[in-house]
Amino acid sequence: MQICLHGFVSGKVQGVSFRQCTQGEAERLDLNGWVRNLVDGRVEVLVEGEELAVRELEAWLARGPERARVDALELEEQPVQGIAGFIVRR
Repeated sequence: MQICLHGFVSGKVQGVSFRQCTQGEAERLDLNGWVRNLVDGRVEVLVEGEELAVRELEAWLARGPERARVDALELEEQPVQGIAGFIVRR
């Protein structure tokens, strides 16, 4: 079953390769969507694909890459949008 999650990651999540590592994890899991930095210091993410893979990325987002510190992860299910590929938005 395909699902889509959209939300925000808070903490020390900018300047620590969070977006690039998220893209790598998403591509490894064959997921689609995007990730971007926000001016308030959070990272916004939208990810869709097979539910088990999306949940695996959700668990990874709660930890983040080695240099990150995730204080909060807020994700909500959204309708699947049919996005192809996973990109880092600027």
